[in-house]
Amino acid sequence: MAGGSIGPAGVAKERADQYQGRVTLSVIIACVIAAVGGSLFGYDIGISGGVTSMDGFLQKFFRGVYEKKQRAHENNYCKFNDQGLSAFTSSLYLAGLVASLVAGPVTRIYGRRTSIICGGSSFLVGAILNATSINLAMLLMGRIMLGVGIGFGNQAVPLYLSEMAPTHLRGALNMMFQLATTSGVFTANMVNYGTQKLKPWGWRLSLGLAAGPAVLMTVGGIALPETPNSLIERGMRDKGRKVLEKIRGTKNVDAEFEDMVDASELANSIKHPFRNILVKRNRPQLVMAILLPAFQILTGINSILFYAPVLFESMGFGRNASLFSSAVTGAVLCSSTFIAIATVDRVGRRFLLISGGIQMITCQVNVHFTLSSPLASNNHYYSTFVTGNCFYNLGGEVRGQPETI
Repeated sequence: MAGGSIGPAGVAKERADQYQGRVTLSVIIACVIAAVGGSLFGYDIGISGGVTSMDGFLQKFFRGVYEKKQRAHENNYCKFNDQGLSAFTSSLYLAGLVASLVAGPVTRIYGRRTSIICGGSSFLVGAILNATSINLAMLLMGRIMLGVGIGFGNQAVPLYLSEMAPTHLRGALNMMFQLATTSGVFTANMVNYGTQKLKPWGWRLSLGLAAGPAVLMTVGGIALPETPNSLIERGMRDKGRKVLEKIRGTKNVDAEFEDMVDASELANSIKHPFRNILVKRNRPQLVMAILLPAFQILTGINSILFYAPVLFESMGFGRNASLFSSAVTGAVLCSSTFIAIATVDRVGRRFLLISGGIQMITCQVNVHFTLSSPLASNNHYYSTFVTGNCFYNLGGEVRGQPETI
């Protein structure tokens, strides 16, 4: 094995300095199309909360929730307490969990493109079913298909982006998935803000618009090249090298190609990967891989993004004000991702992790004092969003009076 000493991972450490290539048009197009999967994930997160606050949607599928919304004496926090509505929301995540277990072997055995195509097709079917639903069963089936799309997309797209990106830009290009996700959330919030005025069918347009990026993801997935890593892993080394030469824009890819081959051989030589990951020397990485995403989710960010309009309306905001507040949240989320993309390869992942944690602690403390302050029990309701040095104050409505937003 030429090229220098062998590191712990089983590949030569010095060969990374010999990598050649540039950011080609093929890489840009492939990454943009693949990242559409992230936008669909974000769109489905953002669109559901807004739709479940629309009267037309509730009248059609959740009549009991709609009637409780109209009662002036009903406690705001109880208006959306409905098992069917919870099933509508959670079915997407449950289906995504199950689908991700299937998507892993499919991505490894049949390639990243196959999973991207499966994800796009599932998104398309789910969007059509939701937009044309005539009963709750059809609506839930559409949500399940969207969940299947999320399971496959979240499995394959980040991996595809990492394997297609040049080494020196891998962090920034891989974060395109996160950028697409946050952009999808913001787009969904803006769509909800507009379609809620199209009564009583605006919710159908909100749900159906997901079909557009789903078509792009499916058709684009068919046209995308498979990643060199996947081709090499499946024994097609000559084809893998040709794809690598194309996406790097040069034939001088010996160093990177040899590293890919070595990594593939090392991975295939491990007989019991799941057993090995439990040994003592691998426990720190295992604990970190589990706890970091777990703690991020336990901050409640997914609940806030998913239920934002309902949460704001429960706090006393009017319908327009709650949807506008959700749009502001999505805008801050999206703009913060641009900052991360611009700095990740310069300041490193650890710096962003620590700074993001500090910002989340600050926000959580701020939310606690905001909701527990006397303002929260008066006729005026306020919400403060804090991200780093960004403060945005929104005024709600006075009960029984017109909305201020």
